[in-house]
Amino acid sequence: MTRTDPGNDAAAQSRGRRMLLLLAALFLVPLAVSFWLYYGSAWRPSGTVERGQLVSPAVPLPEVVLPLAPGAASPATAPGFLKDKWTVVFVGDGACDARCRKALVDSRQVRLALDKDMDRVQRVFLFRGECCENGWLEAEHPGLLAVRVDGPEAATLLSPFDAAAGGQAMLSGRLYLVDPLGNLMMSYAPDAPAQDLLKDLERLLKLSHIG
Repeated sequence: MTRTDPGNDAAAQSRGRRMLLLLAALFLVPLAVSFWLYYGSAWRPSGTVERGQLVSPAVPLPEVVLPLAPGAASPATAPGFLKDKWTVVFVGDGACDARCRKALVDSRQVRLALDKDMDRVQRVFLFRGECCENGWLEAEHPGLLAVRVDGPEAATLLSPFDAAAGGQAMLSGRLYLVDPLGNLMMSYAPDAPAQDLLKDLERLLKLSHIG
């Protein structure tokens, strides 16, 4: 009968553990470093030019449950509704004037232009007051998440958008970009070409392994 040497078994297990740790390090360390460089420092790769206005450092958004516009399939959002996908956000009055409509159309066209990556991006309209012309929204903006932001809980969500706008986000007419981890990271002036948002999203989706 052949006996197994306990010392050999222990050495083999130790080698196996070291190999697993090495493989984990090879995967996790570059990911951790890249996240720290992007979100925890001011460093950016040379030649990288963001088209939008960078929010630096990126601001983690609070997880809140908020009511959806009347007629939505669900009465309220999930707590992390701004996570898991790249999110293009517009903040404005529920009446949705001409500037609001232009921003929503721009965000829709940008998402469609992403082609095979479009499902990695969602669009959110944060509104106050009564919303909206449901027929227009349903016909022109299927899939748009219209979220009511009246009330104190919503104020905690709006605060980072106000800071990024340098005033009241409700009045700024800006579009905002939120990453799949729920961080507000970029904003776009109302007169910025939609192409700016598209180019930034194309680059981020190419580089990102999340969302």
